[in-house]
Amino acid sequence: MYSSEMKYSKEHEWISVNKNIITIGITDFAQESLGDVVFIDLPKIGTSISQFKKFGEIESVKAVSELFAPISGKVIEINSEIENSPEIINQSPHEKGWMIKVESSNLDEVNKLLTKEEYMKII
Repeated sequence: MYSSEMKYSKEHEWISVNKNIITIGITDFAQESLGDVVFIDLPKIGTSISQFKKFGEIESVKAVSELFAPISGKVIEINSEIENSPEIINQSPHEKGWMIKVESSNLDEVNKLLTKEEYMKII
């Protein structure tokens, strides 16, 4: 589930890097802590997001939590499947439950994120 190919934030988001396209989601630890996800509020395509700043919200039966951008860039794709079926985030947080894809404006920001091993220590 947790991959050495991914990077992680202290706010429990993960990223997958493919050249300058970054896929963002929440970790299994985060979805488990939230409980059943019932709603997700994501930015529109074309929106600029900034590293470690709020980019959306996720609502579960337990609480509403803010989502923080692990990296800066422009939103180029949204996973519309999770907008219609947010429970996918609980079922497959690291694969089908990805949230947005971002064209990175600064790939050096990846170095500010945690490795799998560093993330495992904080959870």
